[in-house]
Amino acid sequence: MAFTLTLFYSGLLGLILLGLSMQVVRLRRRLGVGIGSGDQPELERAIRAQANFCEYAPFGILLLLVLEGSAALNSTVLHALGIALVVGRIMHGFMGLNRSAGVSSGRFIGTLITWLMILLSSLLAVWVAVGRWLTV
Repeated sequence: MAFTLTLFYSGLLGLILLGLSMQVVRLRRRLGVGIGSGDQPELERAIRAQANFCEYAPFGILLLLVLEGSAALNSTVLHALGIALVVGRIMHGFMGLNRSAGVSSGRFIGTLITWLMILLSSLLAVWVAVGRWLTV
């Protein structure tokens, strides 16, 4: 199996990670901070946006990979899950946490979309696995 769908969304997520990482590097250079945040709120937000992405995106893409490999779902469902992960991570990282450390619509909606993607993917994975166990 080629895992083309997961390959595509992994590529998009890799580009998002590079964008978030470039923001951290740009701020480090501008603010003269080599390690940590240097007590600079803008840099701290950028670091957390990058770290939050690294905390959620890998598990989301892993769920997408195993669901695609199970061949139990049609590509429309898998694309919806992949799009949700990408949109959620963009909203959280670029429209949410990088703009405000407090409550923001981008941060809230991005987190909600990401969590819903992980929740639905997890439930589908359990459903497919249990269904296969019961038919053995």
